[in-house]
Amino acid sequence: MRKLIISMHTSLDGYTAGPNGEMDWIRFDDALFDFVGEFTDRSDTALYGRVTFDMMDAYWPTAGSQPNANRHAKHHSAWYNKVTKVVVSTTLQPDPSKKLQVISADLKANIEKLKKETGGDILVFGSPSIVRQLEEHNLIDEYWLMMNPIILGSGISMYSKDIQQLKLEPGETKRFSCGVTALSFRKR
Repeated sequence: MRKLIISMHTSLDGYTAGPNGEMDWIRFDDALFDFVGEFTDRSDTALYGRVTFDMMDAYWPTAGSQPNANRHAKHHSAWYNKVTKVVVSTTLQPDPSKKLQVISADLKANIEKLKKETGGDILVFGSPSIVRQLEEHNLIDEYWLMMNPIILGSGISMYSKDIQQLKLEPGETKRFSCGVTALSFRKR
């Protein structure tokens, strides 16, 4: 069975963005980019909400071919262009030319079916509203939280207010020179 893995930058108080979607507080460096590249190398499917997909699709398809593209942009752009993109949306339509599939209803059943297919991991970057729905259905196998050394005080949370207690097993911890600490947790 394929694993569904969340990779999310978060503040110390659990926000993934500021109140207006601000993400200018997120820290990163080459070592963190390389670390996240290990996730993408093991995955062949990206799962997004429509807002995050629109943002990713506006940038990543051509990011690696830009004259100033760095190694990270080239690697992630190549990954983005080859993987299946599954978007939870009631407004988008599937597009085989973009390897785009759409889930418009029954998220739980569709994700369970996707996890039973053969292939690599299913990776979720961003999309806190989708993460909340996945949490409510207990569909997340592994969390990788990129804890940034900041307290935002308010913003967009990746945690559902309606979630029942979910006990997780702690996994690896990795600290980066940019100040981010990556923490992993697995479903019991």
